[in-house]
Order: sequence, then C-alpha cells, then structure tokens
Amino acid sequence: MTQLALIIKHKTQPGKRDEIRSVWERHMAPTVSSNPGHVAYFYCFDNADPDAISAFQVYESSEASQEFLTTDGYAAYLKDVESLLSGPPEVVALTPIWTKGA
Repeated sequence: MTQLALIIKHKTQPGKRDEIRSVWERHMAPTVSSNPGHVAYFYCFDNADPDAISAFQVYESSEASQEFLTTDGYAAYLKDVESLLSGPPEVVALTPIWTKGA
C-alpha cells in the first residue's frame, strides 16, 4: 500500500484559535490516537498568523484516510468547529517517498 500525507491549513475566525484547539483536543486527539490508520499526526499553530492552524497527517493508505472521515469523533469535531472557522480548509495531498522514523 502507498501511504498518503495531508497538509491541512485552517483559517480561524479572529481570536478563535484557542477555542478551536479545545474542540480539537476534545474530539480529534482521542480519535486520532486510537486510529490505526494514522501513521503520524502533527497539530500545529502558525507562528506568523495567530488565526491559522495547520495539521500534517500521514495515513497508511488513501483508504485509511477515507475511513477516518466516517468516524464519530471526526463528525463531532466538524459540528463543533464549523462556526469557529473562517471558511473551508486548504488541503494538499502528498505521496511520501522517503520518511525518517515513520
């Protein structure tokens, strides 16, 4: 199987980044932690923009990424976070060619 990596960039409503982090920690952290399809996951604040969040994810396969989108934790996160974001995320899909420690 070929791994799939995603870079997801979110713009928040002004001043809502910490609130979104709380929602992420409540729903996504436990869902990602228990998901065997995630090889790696980094949830990051943008140092240059106080209203930006990026996530870097590596899945074991494209199918695993699609399965994750059907989890209850992901659905709950979307419901609670939608009004805190300024719009849809920017998503970049990548194929890992070489990795260290993954």
